[in-house]
Amino acid sequence: MGFVLHDYQTTVKARVTLTGTGVHSGRPVTVHFLPADADTGIVFHLSTGDQSREFRALVSEVGATDLCTMLGDPAGEHIGTVEHLMATVFGLGIDNLIIEIDGSEVPILDGSAMAFVEAFDQAGIDTLSVRRRYIRVVKPVRIEAGASWAEFRPYDGTRFEVEIDFESPAIGRQLFASDINPDIFRRDIARARTFGFMKDVERLWAAGYALGSSLENSLVIGDDNRVINVGGLRYPNEFARHKTLDAMGDLALAGARFIGCFRSYRGGHRMNAAALRRLLSDRTAFEIVETRRRERGRVAEMIAVSGPVYAPWVI
Repeated sequence: MGFVLHDYQTTVKARVTLTGTGVHSGRPVTVHFLPADADTGIVFHLSTGDQSREFRALVSEVGATDLCTMLGDPAGEHIGTVEHLMATVFGLGIDNLIIEIDGSEVPILDGSAMAFVEAFDQAGIDTLSVRRRYIRVVKPVRIEAGASWAEFRPYDGTRFEVEIDFESPAIGRQLFASDINPDIFRRDIARARTFGFMKDVERLWAAGYALGSSLENSLVIGDDNRVINVGGLRYPNEFARHKTLDAMGDLALAGARFIGCFRSYRGGHRMNAAALRRLLSDRTAFEIVETRRRERGRVAEMIAVSGPVYAPWVI
């Protein structure tokens, strides 16, 4: 195979902290990222008062996908807007992490993933002694809902092809397609911001959403179908790149990194989660693999192994 696999699991080297505001709640929140042992996976610890609750970052824990991806019970204890953080974990190749959070929503920061990238760069990434396991897609899996669809296909690498199609001429039809590695994530995806329409703001506020949204953390399209943010777009197709960022965060809830191509048209959090559940529910569609020992000058081969202990298919 012609792509590079990281043989061993990783975690962060040191504790690092971020503070910000929840985009929907409008409330301040602090998040601490701590090193974790191999085979821990990504685990959130929600602390509210004297109470503490653990949430594993797995699609089996997803309780809602309406305006964000939420772990837990929307009517009870939960952690919302996990997708940008999880996309960074996926994009930078972090396998194990303890996340301590004192509120029910991951902070929105500037609406992109760059602050998470900078936090993990500050902490450093440590390679552990246990081999990383991958989910390798071995046959196509597809779901459809009206004009929207999403699918996984076999591919020698990890690739996203995300297409969006909006009536607004400010967005229109856009595609972002790329193999994924940490350098590509940093350069081409991490800075893409979440976006919305000014015409929807009052409706969202009335429903108790977007209370922390502002031009500082969102791309906003005005009633004249123009981006109203000073400075405009960070990428010509920033909207499609942000949808790719969201998809990466949603698929990071697989419990292991995947080898394959994810494609979607007019998708979103709900469809991303449904496609991932469809893949993981069909044991003929994937296998769990890890790399063999490398020989000098040769690309690593992969062998089938048992699934990681934190994976949803063994919970």
